[in-house]
Amino acid sequence: MIFGYKLTERDGKCMKVNKTALDGVFILEPMVFGDNRGWFMESWSKRTMEESGLFYDFIQDNHSYSSVKGTIRGLHFQKQFSQSKLVRCIRGAVFDVAVDLRKGSKTFGRYFGVVLDAEKQNQFYIPEGFAHGFLVLTEEATFAYKCTDFYHPEDEGGLMWNDPAIGIDWKSVAGDVEPLLSEKDTKHPAFDSNNNYFDINGKWTK
Repeated sequence: MIFGYKLTERDGKCMKVNKTALDGVFILEPMVFGDNRGWFMESWSKRTMEESGLFYDFIQDNHSYSSVKGTIRGLHFQKQFSQSKLVRCIRGAVFDVAVDLRKGSKTFGRYFGVVLDAEKQNQFYIPEGFAHGFLVLTEEATFAYKCTDFYHPEDEGGLMWNDPAIGIDWKSVAGDVEPLLSEKDTKHPAFDSNNNYFDINGKWTK
């Protein structure tokens, strides 16, 4: 597929930052410039993020590959070392989900999901104080994301992927595809079983 997008005179930016139903969660849409040789885009711009009010320093890049359609990774978060993430699918497509775990938030316990597609090149920004996970929609998928803190395995938390209290509608996106999870991800607790989550600023409470 050849991309042929051009900068608009309206804003002149190489990235559009769109709000979602969850405060602090954004969908990013980069402009892709193409010709008969291929295409080019800015996949990350600190300037664009800061112009949109997002002042975060990413310190680690992660990369995962899923070889089975229906693979679910999540729902994950870190506690004391909470992370903001900028995620994208660079091969295939996934249904990506953020769950608000900030006590005091108007959307506490609610989720927002978006299909991230390598052809669309869209991205999903998830701030501190959220759980995150995704479902692979294609035969295989390569997933990449930036984090604002390092991975601390001893600090990791999780939520049950199909918890009815959260009500993520995986099936409406994936159809009848059989979900495939790691053993660890099948053992995460229910949302209501934990009284400790994050404060409104995304910091872990005790």
